[in-house]
Amino acid sequence: QVQLVESGGASVQPGGSLKLSCRASGVTLDTITMGWFRQVPGKEREVVAAYDFFDRKTIYIDSVKDRFTIFRDKKSFGIYLQMNSLINEDSGVYYCAAADTFWKLWEDHTPSYWGQGTQVTVSL
Repeated sequence: QVQLVESGGASVQPGGSLKLSCRASGVTLDTITMGWFRQVPGKEREVVAAYDFFDRKTIYIDSVKDRFTIFRDKKSFGIYLQMNSLINEDSGVYYCAAADTFWKLWEDHTPSYWGQGTQVTVSL
């Protein structure tokens, strides 16, 4: 059973930076895709970025391109999300997710595994 544990959420001022971490355990598929979703009250959970362990492909939604970077832990199936130049609209609960295929996570938004979420608040 895959388990995901996030950390790194905090309150930060606009323009600031945060680095989220996701530690995965129980992963047996080395072609897994992992990624980050976020959700704010009253809105659907949206995918933000994904990392495909098979071909090391990364992908982002337009609103975070050039500001966020997703990368993997070199020693395990963990991922990070480096968030720079944060804006108010980046606030939300960030969830780490994992799926057997890239399509399930990025296109269908139906990853098999979710973390518990970590809160990011961007405000003055």
